[in-house]
Amino acid sequence: MATSPSAALAPPAAAPRSSKLKIVIPVAVLACGLAGGGGYYLMSQRAPAAAAESAAPVLLPDKPIFVTIEPLTVNVQSEGRARFLHVGMALKVRNEQAKAHVIEYMPEVRSRLLLLLSNRPPESLVTTEDRARLAEEIRLELSRPLAAGFPPQEIGSVSFNTFMVQ
Repeated sequence: MATSPSAALAPPAAAPRSSKLKIVIPVAVLACGLAGGGGYYLMSQRAPAAAAESAAPVLLPDKPIFVTIEPLTVNVQSEGRARFLHVGMALKVRNEQAKAHVIEYMPEVRSRLLLLLSNRPPESLVTTEDRARLAEEIRLELSRPLAAGFPPQEIGSVSFNTFMVQ
């Protein structure tokens, strides 16, 4: 038998594909997809739980309680011309009972403030340190009992909302 030169150069005939290979490839792709989806689901379920366990409980400070005092305008000591101080403030009190007590005695509180503020020379209210010193003096003055037989007020601090000297 003679072989022709063209037959020698021709590639061998491809083997027929098996029907098993047609089934195995789609099943393998499907299995990989299911495994990846299951892994993603498990990881997403563990992440919030792990974050919640690792976070330490945050302790928030007590909610501050403020009593706002309407702005006051007083004449201040001045040589030669009329000058005044316009100030608005808020008192930080320790509890609701102290807040109710300050509100009940507001006329007494405002009177004490007017007397304390009107005895100031305007030059003593210029710097930040001067204003901080004044806030502490106000806190001490308003911490005194507002009526005979009452305990001292529980005022934690004084915050200025407006402060103008003219």
